[in-house]
Amino acid sequence: MNIPMVDLKVQYRNYKKDFDSAVIGVMESSFFIMGPEVSEFENEVAASLGAKHAFGLASGTDALLIALLALGVGPGDEVLVPAFTFIATSEAVSRVGAKPVFVDVCSDTFNIDVSDAARKVSAKTKAIIPVHLYGQSADMDGIMALAKQHKLYVVEDCAQAQGALWKGRKVGTLGDIGCFSFFPSKNLGAYGDGGMVVTNEDSLTDRIRALRNHGSFERYYHVIHGFNSRLDSMQAAVLRVKLKHLDEWNEMRRAAAVRYTQALKSTSYIPPVEDPSVSIHVYHQYTIKVPAKRNELQAFLASKGVASMIYYPLSLHKQEVYKDLGYKSGDFPVSESLEPQVLSLPMFPELTKEQTDYVIDALLDFQKQNF
Repeated sequence: MNIPMVDLKVQYRNYKKDFDSAVIGVMESSFFIMGPEVSEFENEVAASLGAKHAFGLASGTDALLIALLALGVGPGDEVLVPAFTFIATSEAVSRVGAKPVFVDVCSDTFNIDVSDAARKVSAKTKAIIPVHLYGQSADMDGIMALAKQHKLYVVEDCAQAQGALWKGRKVGTLGDIGCFSFFPSKNLGAYGDGGMVVTNEDSLTDRIRALRNHGSFERYYHVIHGFNSRLDSMQAAVLRVKLKHLDEWNEMRRAAAVRYTQALKSTSYIPPVEDPSVSIHVYHQYTIKVPAKRNELQAFLASKGVASMIYYPLSLHKQEVYKDLGYKSGDFPVSESLEPQVLSLPMFPELTKEQTDYVIDALLDFQKQNF
């Protein structure tokens, strides 16, 4: 049996008629840029999250970049960023001319460690970016308390967590701005690149609109330096179809995660930690910790036809692009301890019990042979 990390084909086949109709509708209208599909999708996402405003953009990375610029973050400022995440988070900070200040993460949730963040606050700190990694909310109570104490902006990186909850509220609506990615493999994925920012702050809306459209508040009149970062109508049409099923698909992911977790309880593999009384995990990735022989396990799974991925093999402070910041190995012990341990298993809504059982059997076979 061959089991991929994510199977987008089965989702397309299941809703082929709806997807085809949505795409053909855009082609027939020929309204490809900032058409009605975009504005309708923005309204629908805002309603689904409980946010006042939503703005479609070209990518999740652009969402982070535009969020920071909308808040006035720039040269001379510092932004707190988890050391263990995808580089887009810190990359956006660097691109606006600010300095990313890395923060260690929690060993159980993989999310930013608020206590370490508190130690990294300086007079130059202007914002903090919690990443809701793998689909689970960071400690937003702690983050918001820290932000209030030091008058920091909070930009939520929700690229992997569309639909996740923190104490009953959707992530992306607790800070000043929430940033989302619609990369195809995401819980809400387009058929190409796409992203979005959401906010409840009325004062930010005009600036966000201008930043995504060449710095223009009025067509052909440009008052700030902006970008060409607009969500295509075609992608919005596809995403509108998918948004209707997102809650159901997230529950299907959670059901698959439960099967994994229950089967791995008596093993040496450490499954994800979730406290449903506080946060609802939507399992963009199902990531376990493998205390020993992680790479050998990955090779064994591949020999059985089971895909797996390492998110992430190298913490951000050790990346070549950030060598000028002066960090060294040992500065972020938890993040560094995760590098040789984390392994993400196949996870998508349509993952069947037969498929998860096959993955589990392979994991158990490896343990039996090696420990």
